[in-house]
Amino acid sequence: MDYTNLMNDNTGKKSKVGIIGATRGYGYTLLAQIPKVRLMDLRVICSRHPDECLEVLKEIGYEEDRIVFCQEKAQIESAPEDAILIVRDYRLVMESGITALVECTGNTAVSSDAALLALGKGINVYMVSKETDSVCGPVLNQTAVENGAVYALVNGDQPRNLLDLYSWAMLLGLEVVAAGKSSEYDFVWDRETGEFTYLDGDSASENLPEMFEHWSYKGVETLNQRRKMLEKYTGVISADLCEMNLVSNITGLVPSAPFLSYPIAKTSELANIFIPEEDGGILKKTGVVDVFYNLRGTDEASFCGGEFIIIKCENEKMWDILKGKGHVMSSNGKYACIYYPYHYMGLETPVSVLLGDFMGIGTHPECRQVSVLAGVAEKDLPKGTVLTVQGHHHAIDGLIPELLERKSVENLAPFYLLNGMALLKDVKKGEPITLDDVDLSQLETYKLYAQGLDL
Repeated sequence: MDYTNLMNDNTGKKSKVGIIGATRGYGYTLLAQIPKVRLMDLRVICSRHPDECLEVLKEIGYEEDRIVFCQEKAQIESAPEDAILIVRDYRLVMESGITALVECTGNTAVSSDAALLALGKGINVYMVSKETDSVCGPVLNQTAVENGAVYALVNGDQPRNLLDLYSWAMLLGLEVVAAGKSSEYDFVWDRETGEFTYLDGDSASENLPEMFEHWSYKGVETLNQRRKMLEKYTGVISADLCEMNLVSNITGLVPSAPFLSYPIAKTSELANIFIPEEDGGILKKTGVVDVFYNLRGTDEASFCGGEFIIIKCENEKMWDILKGKGHVMSSNGKYACIYYPYHYMGLETPVSVLLGDFMGIGTHPECRQVSVLAGVAEKDLPKGTVLTVQGHHHAIDGLIPELLERKSVENLAPFYLLNGMALLKDVKKGEPITLDDVDLSQLETYKLYAQGLDL
């Protein structure tokens, strides 16, 4: 999309932004970028740690004399219009004159309630908390339509970036066979020393000279051999499946398999891998979402947790021309891979906010619960076990996530509604967590999820 018209907007209008869950990770990157964006002002941030908010704002370079702590609505009303407000109660964010709410808490109860409050007031909502969208996305999109507001996922996180790429393909009339992303961290191999490194923050490494034999892709057997060598570095990551859940619910694409495929692959190989089995790939069906582990050399650029689509090449002569430009294509010439090798977190998010606030772009009334993220016991879990979402990957200890087509779900409990729930009975290893195993009936988020199933 060409953003020139937005950049040249001289109406005097600005997005006035409120952020909930503001100071760390995603919220920090957005706070750091907002001062660079001419059409955007930070109005209010909300956190359980207001002193930390102040320190972060000062660190980034916001003017301290503009920052005002507010504990009630009257203080907000008396604050200067250009003040940057800090509040602890997220409900006060909606009372501060914002046009845009960015929700970053990852807390399904808080973020769904905040979104509904904002949308009810005609305030646009930009949802970073993917856990919430995975269970409430259909209802929140419908609520936005009913109130003449925008509800949007945000650029900078993989689901919105992938949706942008997918919609571009749909506009052009391309047939998408698969859509997905790379998992967060790269598998890196040094061809000179044989040293392998997994860049997960701890940078675990070992010497693997035998990788040389399986470095060049020779078909699915290459993937099997790589998996055998690197099995201990692999897993099913909750955040990955959740992100593909969001994309599935808007596009109608379904999970390739309950635990997704996670092949260990180089970018140049994707068009040979995410294609039907009869064409030499790994897919048992098409029109799917999936994830891979990016394998690269030490001198090669990362995929950066970016996004890809695999499309059919329908005009042989046209794609022969494009192949000559260096585009990634399958060996049989029937498929191509188109990709964005990035997701820049809050640095990109202002684009989504401006598209929503200025142009009304972002809401997806077609969003439905196409797929459901559930959990399977990784070990025997006794009655009374309290399930808790934790860690960078938003995992639940003792559970393996699985992403299922809705028609296969029956009475399975949504993964991110399990946070804080105690098991009502023993669950054996390999069994899924069902609605009989936990009591979700009193959760407002479960009620929203159930409403979404009825759409």
